[in-house]
Amino acid sequence: MSTQTQGKAVITGASSGIGFTYADRLAQRGFDLILVARDQARLEALATDLRARHAVQVEVVKADLTQPDDVSALEQRLRSDASITLLLNNAGVASSTPLAEADLNEVDRLIQLNVIALTHLASAAAAGFAARGNGTIINIASVVPMLPERFNAVYTASKAYVLSLTQSLAAELGDKGVRVQAVMPGATRTEIWERAGMDINAFPPEMVMDVDEMVDAALAGFDQRELVTIPSLPDAADWQAFTQARLALGPNLSLQHAAQRYKTADA
Repeated sequence: MSTQTQGKAVITGASSGIGFTYADRLAQRGFDLILVARDQARLEALATDLRARHAVQVEVVKADLTQPDDVSALEQRLRSDASITLLLNNAGVASSTPLAEADLNEVDRLIQLNVIALTHLASAAAAGFAARGNGTIINIASVVPMLPERFNAVYTASKAYVLSLTQSLAAELGDKGVRVQAVMPGATRTEIWERAGMDINAFPPEMVMDVDEMVDAALAGFDQRELVTIPSLPDAADWQAFTQARLALGPNLSLQHAAQRYKTADA
């Protein structure tokens, strides 16, 4: 990420984990910060530390992005504040409960945070950045959409949405001076696991990445101008082959007639 993108970075879910680490790394790169989360005490402590270590301006915004009014206030800021040049859509929750057994109020909360709030903020940032001809949107997705059969249905679907949204948004904004990136971490050592009732230590240690390494890899991917960054993937050619195979389906995804294998003998 070059110094040309400096300005203010809005980071959601900034009080811990991935958002917390991005705050440090973006401050190192010279960004002033707007830190958004529910835990104001944690945000204030982080802000004090970042101001002292990096000599940047840091603003704290206490907000619960499952609440439409809090989302709306942040949307307005993203649309109107010309000093904002980067949005990190990081706030999210996980779930380990099968859908048939889930508390649907918790399901709704997950969708509100992982999908609806993220979409509203991305829309507002896209509008503001496109109007100004400059800006960056980074959406934190996950590798789980690549193996949906192995993970919780709603969480996996929410992260598949984030990936698809990012890919489509990149196409929409490609000629407007706006950069977009989806980051797809694997298992990362953060508090999200405990909050979802899962034990990260139950995973084989070789599958779990420390958050500092994950964020540094994600930023390296951004510097390499990747649209999609999978920090643990050894060979970028594997993702490129996956993308090419998907795009190769394009000519046959919408045709006038059904494929021959779906036709009955007397059709």
